[in-house]
Amino acid sequence: MDSDFTEKDTYEQRFVPKDYLEMYYSFGPRSCVDNDLLVFRLKILHKAFILDGINGDTLIDIGSGPTIYQLLSACESFKEIIATDYTEQACQELHKWLKNEPGAFDWSPVVKRVCELEGDREKSADKEEKLRKTVKRVLKCDVTQPNPLAPESLPQADCLLSTLCLEAACKDLATYHSAIKNITSLLKPGGHLVLLAVLEETYYMIGQCQFSCLYLEQEMIVEAVREAGYEVKCVEVILNQHSRTVTDAKGVCAVIAQKHREK
Repeated sequence: MDSDFTEKDTYEQRFVPKDYLEMYYSFGPRSCVDNDLLVFRLKILHKAFILDGINGDTLIDIGSGPTIYQLLSACESFKEIIATDYTEQACQELHKWLKNEPGAFDWSPVVKRVCELEGDREKSADKEEKLRKTVKRVLKCDVTQPNPLAPESLPQADCLLSTLCLEAACKDLATYHSAIKNITSLLKPGGHLVLLAVLEETYYMIGQCQFSCLYLEQEMIVEAVREAGYEVKCVEVILNQHSRTVTDAKGVCAVIAQKHREK
């Protein structure tokens, strides 16, 4: 319900990047989730950017948060990546890793997984360095605005990537449809959208704080993408097996789509 929706100012005040990363992206004992979900996402991104050859000059990552896992395959296929997020603290955490500063989150187990998918588990250090060089900017982003990157105005990108973002930013289905249309304005005709969305989730926890999520079924996601002007190329789903104590998500849906070319 709208009354339970986590507003923007709550994210600015209560979203703690370190807690989020430790809970959802650690392969160690502090992780609270089933890593099969993360491995699924890594495989989907590897397939899209390495095996299926989605590539180009520029990729914009919508709602990067403090994470870099979603960019590890993409940095092999694009000359530049622009990361974005709504909260300043997420951008700061991302900058910390990009600058290789002390105290940055250790992504090396995830990087090794991606390198294994690419057939070279020994090149983790090279992969991290390549990603750091490929991410050119980290910008403020609000997907509920017609120009999500305002006041910035960028040339349209070859690819949009968004993982587990829009469903947290949108209070209802109408807002979700609008958000996809808003981000689509940043994409060239003929460009690709790589969208990973959480299925049937209403909340997720970070520490003791609960954050809302828009309940989405697979058909709702695909319909919103098509309505925004895309041809859907591929849809894949994995069901969730982990504890319901941190989220009630039922799984993850991956949608690969291509923006219709102008007639």
